Amino acid sequence: MRIVLIAAIMALFLAAPVWADNGFREGGKEVGQGFGKIGSDTGHAFKEGGKEVGEGFRKMGTETGKAARQTGKSMGEWFREAGVKTGEAFRHMGRDVRKFFGGE
Repeated sequence: MRIVLIAAIMALFLAAPVWADNGFREGGKEVGQGFGKIGSDTGHAFKEGGKEVGEGFRKMGTETGKAARQTGKSMGEWFREAGVKTGEAFRHMGRDVRKFFGGE
């Protein structure tokens, strides 16, 4: 008996919104549309925020790449200068050995 009474009350509560007057239905519809608009606006905000974050990462990557390229150039110049100086030192050493043993 209790189960039948509980089932009847649940059916009444589920059917009650169908019997609601037109104003109540319109209010519910407007609330639903409001939630849809809020969701859409939130989605657009996330999209724009994501674009800004992506642009920031792209700029940071570009700047990092430029800095790495500049560092590579300066290291290359240093190694080239070190190689030239080493070559000159060996050339002078060879001349000195030749002078010593050659009797010039």
